[in-house]
Amino acid sequence: MTPDELSAFRRARLLLVLAVAGEGIDAERLGVYEFLAGQPLLLARSDDDPDRTALRLAGFDDRTVAYASPAQRFATAQLHLGRDLATLVAQGLVGVTAAGRVTYRLTDEGSSMARRFTAMYAQSYITAVRIVVRRLKRLSGRKLREGLRQWLLPVPVKDVP
Repeated sequence: MTPDELSAFRRARLLLVLAVAGEGIDAERLGVYEFLAGQPLLLARSDDDPDRTALRLAGFDDRTVAYASPAQRFATAQLHLGRDLATLVAQGLVGVTAAGRVTYRLTDEGSSMARRFTAMYAQSYITAVRIVVRRLKRLSGRKLREGLRQWLLPVPVKDVP
């Protein structure tokens, strides 16, 4: 079983994304941020990408994006998103606002819980979330979907020692 198959792991990552974003996010954008933060080298592919070094130092590796189809992994992640968000809302960790569109935001309890995640993976994931949010925050929904199609293309396997 992989960590992505564990609901507690997926929900913890959603809390971290919402904590870093600091504002209400719709489910589509939240799902993209959460997925790409888990595989940030899909976004920072080129060797001269300025964020690549920070991501490599945080422990992300090209080999983790080469083991399966990114598009297939993204589709699988999206299957869990609705249920995971509903559970977080039911637990009082995430609030929902419906004003033109439905957005999700951490509650005070959710913020408190997100601050308690101190594992090395959580710190690495937060590094990736910051990069993903910074790079994608200003993209329109259409531009985000266009970019996602590019980022989900298979990563060429390099000679990795």
